[in-house]
Amino acid sequence: MPRQFVTEAVMMAIYGQLLVPRSPVEYIVPYTTIMELYELRDSDEPVMSHADDDQHVKLRIRELINYFEEPLNSKKINRCLSIPWAKSSGILLAGQAQITIINSIDNASYGEAFDPIETELLLASQREKVPILTDQFELIQRIIEGGVPVQVFDIDDFEFAMEEETFRSSP
Repeated sequence: MPRQFVTEAVMMAIYGQLLVPRSPVEYIVPYTTIMELYELRDSDEPVMSHADDDQHVKLRIRELINYFEEPLNSKKINRCLSIPWAKSSGILLAGQAQITIINSIDNASYGEAFDPIETELLLASQREKVPILTDQFELIQRIIEGGVPVQVFDIDDFEFAMEEETFRSSP
């Protein structure tokens, strides 16, 4: 069975290593983060601090959007959008990496401590009982300080998070 993580779609564009894991992995991605890709693509604001990196990531974002818009992938995504918390069937990203879109709903259960996308990540993680994978140190801090009952990994610890022992010892 593949490892599972809840994460944002933009992570696939920023961190190429997520697409070439050593063992099977499934990324569960809230649909709103797919929509965020369009905003990032169309924005003049940089995604990355260095111009070359920003240009590279925006290219990857466009490629990811195009991939999601392919007829079969689009059909899989659209099927889950009519029912709250429904999941798409798996969309293959690379050899051992696949993505599942979840039609998560922000219900403001975490108030102002977390923005709507962060809330959806937390709720999806709780609902699916899988850890969150993020590059946002501040989010990780707020999860820990707030005592939110989810497991979270920094993207820099991806290889560690993929290890089987990590999941056996987690609550």
